[in-house]
Amino acid sequence: MSNISEGVYESWRQLGWYPGREIDVAQWERELRDDGFEVHSAGLAFLREFGGLRCSSSGLGYTKTIEPFDLDPMLCMGESDRFNEWGRILERSFCPVGELDDGRFFLAVDASSCLFLVSDWVASFGPGAEAMRGLLEGAAPKTVHDGFD
Repeated sequence: MSNISEGVYESWRQLGWYPGREIDVAQWERELRDDGFEVHSAGLAFLREFGGLRCSSSGLGYTKTIEPFDLDPMLCMGESDRFNEWGRILERSFCPVGELDDGRFFLAVDASSCLFLVSDWVASFGPGAEAMRGLLEGAAPKTVHDGFD
């Protein structure tokens, strides 16, 4: 995480993150599996470190507007069909981790630890720390699939 500035670390700390953070995600894991989601070790590792963090900031970012996010996977409940279908189409396994822009978009982590925006289209924010930096600084995700006509 050497490409992450001290300012970004400070922003994470203000949200409740700290080095070595590891929260218990067992309840989330059970409920997600019961709801039909694919749950994998990369998603659980992301949730242990970042789960429960909420950011209400908005405003101008680097390449897009900074949008609020909530890293609570329970906000994705009832959407397993969407996540699993996109996983099938893109040949990835998406583990839900929360939502972006007050529920306008969902967030998921794939088995390679990349964070994705999931909606009726899919975009990648990149791997864990880079993705979190992008969320905090308003970096636009890269479209992976622009949906269907």
